[in-house]
Amino acid sequence: MNEMLNRQRSAMVAIVGRPNVGKSTLLNRFVGKKIAIVSRKPQTTRNRILGVLTREDCQLAFLDTPGLLKPRNSLGDFMVQSVQSALDSVDVCVLVTVAGGEISKADEELIRRFHDAHLPAILAINKIDQLADKTQLMGQIQAYMDRFPFAAVVPISARNGSGVEDLLQELESMAQPGGFLFPEDLLTDQPERVIASEMVREKVLRTLSQEVPHGVAAVTEQLSDRGDLLDIHVTIYCEKASHKGILIGKGGEMLKRIGAAAREDLERFFGCQVNLQLWVKVKEDWRQRPQTLQNLGFVPDDLQ
Repeated sequence: MNEMLNRQRSAMVAIVGRPNVGKSTLLNRFVGKKIAIVSRKPQTTRNRILGVLTREDCQLAFLDTPGLLKPRNSLGDFMVQSVQSALDSVDVCVLVTVAGGEISKADEELIRRFHDAHLPAILAINKIDQLADKTQLMGQIQAYMDRFPFAAVVPISARNGSGVEDLLQELESMAQPGGFLFPEDLLTDQPERVIASEMVREKVLRTLSQEVPHGVAAVTEQLSDRGDLLDIHVTIYCEKASHKGILIGKGGEMLKRIGAAAREDLERFFGCQVNLQLWVKVKEDWRQRPQTLQNLGFVPDDLQ
């Protein structure tokens, strides 16, 4: 038993950065399956999401975190707390930034937290496939290294996978012996109901205008298996009656579009046919109300 534990290595890894740098896309790329929703809108990720990759004698457990922003409501406070909770519970961090970009205030704050916690970190410069002039990378790398002694700097494209294997090898080199943290076949700790809710919310983010999505939450009310068919009932909550009308659309067309797109992802994830039913309800100012946030599933990690 002791020999096996010494042979097996593991590490908890927090994926952090400002919004829209590709953290969730990177998590999905790491584990080889879509477990975190992705959109171009900021604050897509609201909870910390665990993804686990086990390869031979090494296991990496990733915590995808919300993009770090100055909170404007109770939901924002919850998201900032989720970032700090992740930093408090990991062995190493991956700071994700965008190729060609400058150091943001969020980056500066995260680097300060690395210093305070004496956390080792790797800098992942994402979206290199979108950078025409690669010579910009040298100045960018130097600017970050002047602020923190990163264990490694790896240019990547989370979208097409370029450089991701190099990043994984750097992380594996930092894993410590002592056995695996999770069962070898575990992919994520996200309950199926949460995954279903988030896939519906992703389609809202991708389908609707900038005005509505940030005031939307989704909750799976029912998930039942009929063998070759999965029944999933999801309620979409919004903050205003006018937003409810936009979500439903004329003749229900918008809700149908959201449902059809979500059903495709759900069937791909669960590997069976899905009967998806959607409802829309109004909960005024739910992002401002801590008790409502808890009722909708936004529970601090230390209370779960």
